[in-house]
Amino acid sequence: MSELEAALRKAVRGEVGFDVTSRALTTMDASNYRRVPLGVVAPHDADDVAAVLEVCRDHMVPVVARGGGTSIAGQATGTGIVLDFTRHMNGLVSLDPDTRTAVVQPGLVLDRLQEAAAPHDLRFGPDPSTHSRCTLGGMIGNNSCGSHSVAWGTTADSVRELDVISGRGERLRLGQDWAGAPQGLREVVDGELARLRTGFPELPRRISGYALDALLPENGADVARSFCGSEGTLGIVTEAVVRLVEAPRARALAVLGYVDEGAAAEAAAGLLPYGPLTVEGMAADLVPSAHVLPRGGAWLFVETGGESQDEARARAEAIVRAADVVGSTIVTDPGGQRALWRIREDASGTATRMPDGSEAWPGWEDCAVPPQRLGAYLRDFRALLTAHGLRGTPYGHFGDGCIHVRIDFDLLTEPGVAAFRRFSEELAEVVVAHGGSLSGEHGDGQARAELLPKMYGHDMVRLFERAKGVWDPHDLLNPGMLVRPAPLDADLRFSVLPREPVDVAFGYPADGGDFSAAVRRCVGVAKCRTTSAAGPAVMCPSFRATGEEEHSTRGRARLLHEMLAGELVTDGWRSIEVRDALDLCLACKGCRSDCPVEVDMATYKAEFLHHHYEGRRRPAAHHSMGRLPQWLRLVARTRTAPLVNALAAVPPFAWAAKRLGGIAPERDIPRLAARTFSRWWERREKAPVGTGGDLVLLWPDTFTEHLSPNVGQAAVRVLEAAGLRVALPPTVRWRTPSGGGEEVTVAMDPMSLLRGRERVCCGLTYVSTGQLDRARAVLRRTLDLMEPVLGTAAPVVVLEPSCAAALRSDLPELLHDDPRARRLADRVLTFAEALERHAPDWTPPRVERPVVGQTHCHQHAVLGDAPDRRLREAAGLAGELSGGCCGLAGNFGFEKGHYEVSVACAEEQVLPAVRGAGEGAVVLADGYSCRTQLEQLAGVRGRHLAEVLAEGLGASG
Repeated sequence: MSELEAALRKAVRGEVGFDVTSRALTTMDASNYRRVPLGVVAPHDADDVAAVLEVCRDHMVPVVARGGGTSIAGQATGTGIVLDFTRHMNGLVSLDPDTRTAVVQPGLVLDRLQEAAAPHDLRFGPDPSTHSRCTLGGMIGNNSCGSHSVAWGTTADSVRELDVISGRGERLRLGQDWAGAPQGLREVVDGELARLRTGFPELPRRISGYALDALLPENGADVARSFCGSEGTLGIVTEAVVRLVEAPRARALAVLGYVDEGAAAEAAAGLLPYGPLTVEGMAADLVPSAHVLPRGGAWLFVETGGESQDEARARAEAIVRAADVVGSTIVTDPGGQRALWRIREDASGTATRMPDGSEAWPGWEDCAVPPQRLGAYLRDFRALLTAHGLRGTPYGHFGDGCIHVRIDFDLLTEPGVAAFRRFSEELAEVVVAHGGSLSGEHGDGQARAELLPKMYGHDMVRLFERAKGVWDPHDLLNPGMLVRPAPLDADLRFSVLPREPVDVAFGYPADGGDFSAAVRRCVGVAKCRTTSAAGPAVMCPSFRATGEEEHSTRGRARLLHEMLAGELVTDGWRSIEVRDALDLCLACKGCRSDCPVEVDMATYKAEFLHHHYEGRRRPAAHHSMGRLPQWLRLVARTRTAPLVNALAAVPPFAWAAKRLGGIAPERDIPRLAARTFSRWWERREKAPVGTGGDLVLLWPDTFTEHLSPNVGQAAVRVLEAAGLRVALPPTVRWRTPSGGGEEVTVAMDPMSLLRGRERVCCGLTYVSTGQLDRARAVLRRTLDLMEPVLGTAAPVVVLEPSCAAALRSDLPELLHDDPRARRLADRVLTFAEALERHAPDWTPPRVERPVVGQTHCHQHAVLGDAPDRRLREAAGLAGELSGGCCGLAGNFGFEKGHYEVSVACAEEQVLPAVRGAGEGAVVLADGYSCRTQLEQLAGVRGRHLAEVLAEGLGASG
């Protein structure tokens, strides 16, 4: 143990982490920069913070404060000690509705404050797009703003008092009239009054530099306000008194369509006299699906408020009438507004990819100019991009003249980095020429601090240095930021990654086959760190269960990044740190859809496990559950299911089986079906498939085949009732016209389904346990069996969502060299999709019952559930299914050591929903894992949608 580590452990009550994982998780924020800290401390209270500063002062080790780690300019990274306020100092101390103030700790997430204030019709004014995970301390450090700043200003406008520990170790209470000012600060200001009165541009979003003008007597000598935006370089906030504003009782959202972003930018300032709450802008190339927006190539999102819905709508209508638009819509429904706002909020991640899939990066994320200059500035900005051969899509706070943009800089090569510097220097001059600020929201950090002399001049920057010296004479706090800055092109996080592609099993088609590029997808916006799943969202259940960064999608991506870098994580694919972080990944695939940049941690986990255990002994669960299809086929061939069920019911045998198989002792072993689905089918269907409706192939997945054959039987009944012809692969015999009009007979041995080595399989269990060589073999055999089918027009209907997702996504990515894989993937349909596409005129039976349950996470992430919603509606099944993950997630919840996390995931949404269901409600759960979790934890039988519809058809004949 180092001397520094020992001193910190002795001095503080909070956790001290000098281990590889703790350090790797904090090497980066959401910027282009990377620094490796010596250690991480999670302080319990202000005394801990003071103790850390004292120890670090004695050892001359720098300190950086960190909240949610979503800073975009590099200011939440450091080479010394990182203070993590999110673990302990994350509370709401008090809230006083009468004075409209709240006392908060620096690690409190903004959404938690908003939730506490909402019952009093109050809210905190600033609301960055990262509101679900950014912290109040980070917002104070960056002087954050958000979409409502046209109405309620910046964080500095909302701060009353701050408890701060300076770099000297002084505990100060900052406020107006020089309250809490460190000794010497007033003298610095009094000697520079003229410079401070003339040296700052007047605009709503000036964040760059130190706000020393707040110390002018005419501005109330507000030390707390001047501290905001100092990026942790002057002192460490331990508590804050913040002002709350009255929230409108009703809101309306007017979405205004314009020809292009220039027209939208020109129009924004003209809307401000109407008193909007927001004037946000974005263009079409940041919108995944523009069909939900009015006509136009760019849009302004203008929110209005009022005492009633009619008043809010009337204000929105007035704005629409005043705006010269090509299209518009007004939304008053809160759900509809949230859906539209998600489009805008996800832009911070969506913008990291160009339309062609190439990468784009921050660095010039948030310049701000006077709103009246925004159109002219954007034209000059676009011209500069063109001159440098760069691309970027501006969006952001048009009403405040603040633009966000990610640019496709080449930060991987020396010439590209040099070009990045040249562009940065020229853009700084363009911003200043328009009377703007280099930073309008995210702070200067390392990205722009070097260029502050262009904005303020050298004399003002020297004044900043003098102020820093008063607060922090030893340069202990976040050195290299704001004053005496590190070069903007140093410490780039990409420089440590391998230059040659890493040998991997999956194809990573969206990343050019480059695993490093796939890992680079995570830019740190940390949507995975939300503490509650909003609406149908899934990502990231393990983080919500544990609250630990290493169990978030971002944390795992950071560890994979460090694994590739090889500096901190030195064991490569053999890394224990990466393995342990991935261990609690449920492979739910929620990040594939919910992450704005579509990080696919389930695939990365499978890739890692494949390499980690290559040539080594695997955990028992990989053999017992990873090879589940083999074991179940063996039971089916030997017809020993009754014997297996009987033994599993005897406690000593069950205990032994679970121990040998690496299964959690708390789990019950599921019962096997006495008769498999295919045996039922074989007895039922003897003749060749007849003529009539469209032919569909019903995929006999492992779960339907051996564990829930009743689901398959119900599906057959419903599909046939809809007029479809049903067959099973590869035991299919039918005639189909060839391209020349001749009839071609496709025949398969009807007994092949019962032979273990001649059986179609999606390979899911092999993929989820990282047995990718075996998965490839299984999938190639499946393609061989399915090849005659691929020559027909028949779709493949898969009842188990996880198997359907595996065929649609894992199959073509794992067998990227086999064109048959894509052909099969494109044929895969869910049960609802098959009915909608191939029996569009069929009317399902009217069940007329309420439903509860959960959309399968793989369906949410890969397949989509819109057809299911429409089918439920047509059948009179009323109600919404919950989001999140059931927590069983295939083998995950059965594996030893995962039971508590599995239960915590289920308790988040699905179990409360089921327990609160009214009498007569149908519990829907299309996934076998979901049904098993409900049965074992709640004693409730969940049903597949096919079963509910089959029951609605009446008694079988």
